[in-house]
Amino acid sequence: MQSFTGLRSTGLRQMSRQSARTSGWGAGLIGMLIFSGSLPATRLAVSQLTPLFLTGARAVIAALIAAALLLLLRQPMPARRDAASLVIVALGVVAGFPLLTALALQQIDAAHSVVFIGLLPLSTALFGVLRGGERPRAAFWLFSLMGSLSVAGFALWQARGGGASLLGDAYMLAAIAVCGLGYAEGATLSRRLGGWQVICWALIVAAAPMLVLALVTRPDTLAGLPAPVWAGLGYVSVFSMLIGFVFWYRGLALGGIAGVGQLQLLQPFFGLLLSALVLGETVALGMVAVTGFTVACVAGAKRFA
Repeated sequence: MQSFTGLRSTGLRQMSRQSARTSGWGAGLIGMLIFSGSLPATRLAVSQLTPLFLTGARAVIAALIAAALLLLLRQPMPARRDAASLVIVALGVVAGFPLLTALALQQIDAAHSVVFIGLLPLSTALFGVLRGGERPRAAFWLFSLMGSLSVAGFALWQARGGGASLLGDAYMLAAIAVCGLGYAEGATLSRRLGGWQVICWALIVAAAPMLVLALVTRPDTLAGLPAPVWAGLGYVSVFSMLIGFVFWYRGLALGGIAGVGQLQLLQPFFGLLLSALVLGETVALGMVAVTGFTVACVAGAKRFA
């Protein structure tokens, strides 16, 4: 009887873990879809706003919403031991990635920039090992590398006709590095604080310097800005800076940083689709074949994460 009870308990725990992983992949998918619009929206915004002002303004707007949520839902202050991790998250995803991508998008078009996101799963997985203590199997790294190489190869092929810049590419590579760190650090912290609480507190941590940045770099007037610029600013402030992270950090925490992070291999293709629909940028037909291969790599990485 005791043996049966033990087996039943083990089975329930395994079902619970599997359910949590499935929920994590679902939440991660929603977060990835929201993030897919970030670079096209940033491209719209930097057509009239400077990268420095955009970085500060989007963080301040999101921080105001975050503060309201924390107060309304009476969330406790984070423990002192979490302060350093929150600073890393703030530097990576509140300040670093938005600023570096905004700078890049003054040099390259959105269709070219989104393909760099295909390198983000590797960056996230590496920092998941370094900061989150995860140990994916060797087959996971094989699928992750194949997926990243396919996306990078498509990026080079897609950019052969123009839209590329060495400086813009350098900004994007730096953005990928700091974003991977911010994702992994935030996911680890989410296991203690909760996903939406992590991004909210990170926004609060960054609020003061971001407010100063926005005030110092503000344009002479915001009057007369076209509607697409306001739409871009609104999207990156509310969805890219806050709502997307609610789902993304939950997904990484429940499903695993390295595994769920592979969903980002699909992000460039949704971003390219939005670049074509919203910005009218040209997207190569080869995207379909590469997308199919990338989906297979994501499935393989999920299996062996």
